[in-house]
Amino acid sequence: MSTTKTPSAEQGSHSNYRRSLGTIALTATGLGSIIGSGWLFGAERAAAIAGPAAIVAWIIGALVALTIALTYSELGAMFPKAGGMVRYGQYSHGSLAGYLAAWANWIAIVSVIPGEATASVQYMSSWDFAWTHALYDGTELTGTGVGLASILLVFYFFLNWFAISLFAKTNTAITVFKVVVPALTASALMLAHFDTGNIVHHGGFTPNGWSSVFTAVAVSGIVWAYNGFQSPLNLAGEARNPGKSLPKAVVWSILIALVIYVALQIAFLMAVPGDKLSAGGGWASLGFNSPLADLAVAWGLNWLALLLYADAFVSPSGTGMIYAATTSRMIHGVQENGHLPGVFGKVDKKTGVPRPALVLNLVIAFLFLAVFRGWGSLAEIVSVATVISYITGPVAVMSLRRISPDLKRPVKLRAMPLVAPIAMIFGSLVLYWGRWPLTGKVILIMAVGLPVWAWYEIGKPLTQGRKPWAELRPHLKAGAWMVAYLLVMAAVSYLGGKDFGGKGYLPEGWDILLVAVIGLAFYYWGVRSSWRNPSLVSVEAELRAEEEAAAAEAAETEGAKDSVRV
Repeated sequence: MSTTKTPSAEQGSHSNYRRSLGTIALTATGLGSIIGSGWLFGAERAAAIAGPAAIVAWIIGALVALTIALTYSELGAMFPKAGGMVRYGQYSHGSLAGYLAAWANWIAIVSVIPGEATASVQYMSSWDFAWTHALYDGTELTGTGVGLASILLVFYFFLNWFAISLFAKTNTAITVFKVVVPALTASALMLAHFDTGNIVHHGGFTPNGWSSVFTAVAVSGIVWAYNGFQSPLNLAGEARNPGKSLPKAVVWSILIALVIYVALQIAFLMAVPGDKLSAGGGWASLGFNSPLADLAVAWGLNWLALLLYADAFVSPSGTGMIYAATTSRMIHGVQENGHLPGVFGKVDKKTGVPRPALVLNLVIAFLFLAVFRGWGSLAEIVSVATVISYITGPVAVMSLRRISPDLKRPVKLRAMPLVAPIAMIFGSLVLYWGRWPLTGKVILIMAVGLPVWAWYEIGKPLTQGRKPWAELRPHLKAGAWMVAYLLVMAAVSYLGGKDFGGKGYLPEGWDILLVAVIGLAFYYWGVRSSWRNPSLVSVEAELRAEEEAAAAEAAETEGAKDSVRV
């Protein structure tokens, strides 16, 4: 099967990576991914959907991300390999489930790159120059705006082209700036204008009901923002001490970002002029081109507006740069899973950068930019695709505990048997909250990638005169749960409550309960479907070989020390 790789091939492809990233650099990568364009637009978009209850939406989003991140932290420490997020489903369930999980994950991440470029240009359209006003028409980027965003994509590309060490130094500096500016923005807006009446009036705390709070979690950019916790995991192949640094980087990046985002949301809610809300008909009428900068100007904070205009390039560009790096490692991972040509597994020996994968992602980013020209439309697609990719972690982590209990686990949470099913329920709920027909559209995007899988697993073997069906059967059986899950969730979204875009056949409250039960049922089906497939056997052999080599090196070093002492 195309999914089988020899340990030597795996080791050779990874030997060119540089294990140079420590806990601080990895945390900066996670935090830098989380604080991108989301902080520039997320507060307004969440408020427009949920009103003041958007504060709760950010907390729910962090809870969901943290629960799911805990499952991935164990997996990332077990398999410290480049593009880690696209590998785990392959190890636990074989090619079909592994490919679907990798496809969803890659779509969710690669589309962020043009999203960050779009955010920068959209903010730029508020500059007080006539030519900048022509970059954005109020809904999407114009042709000129797309051209400028394309230049930014090329900039992200070249920052990653030369070396991982250059990336790490650049990103850590940018992340410091990205943390300071949002904190300063929240503080300045709160001091300039803090109207608590905005929470009481204009529909109260939940003007559109609690269902809107859940929808805000799914589609306002909140899931998009927190999804940045994946970045340290995708750079696991370059972590110095992945067993300790990866879980710390993942958890700390989410918690720090939560504090920043809640502060920004509160500042935004209190700084919006009350007369603007009254005249426009409430929170849903909000329509700033550059939300935080526009509020800064409204309250005479021109210095802050200028800083925000500058940061509108720095924050999204920093995130775009990170995702350009992590998606190239994901492509490398997909190639090693057996579902892309060998050229995408090549890593430059001098720089430690997978350059062919970097080029592929640049091309795909251009395509996304051409189709989705507004930050809002990209945020919706990315958010729902992200949630689909989330369901792999909870199932894979407990599956591997079942089928490979002796595999070394540098991070092993005792509560994982409880955390994993809860994470699966959370992921299913956020997918449902994404609202029909968006949920259906993104699930359809998942199906678009299947021809690639079919070529490598069926078409290519047939052209080589092989009969793949017998070998493919266990992969299909093990991956059936994931295909069925996507179809069932699409049906429930279509038939579900009207508050979430459905036909209303499911009563309010009962629809949430049903989705939770479905998530739990598919979790147990998924865990029971796992099997010791060739990819798992191969990576186990590779990890054992690495442990033996490390032990031999340690013994040799100790022997040399004894000789010196003698």
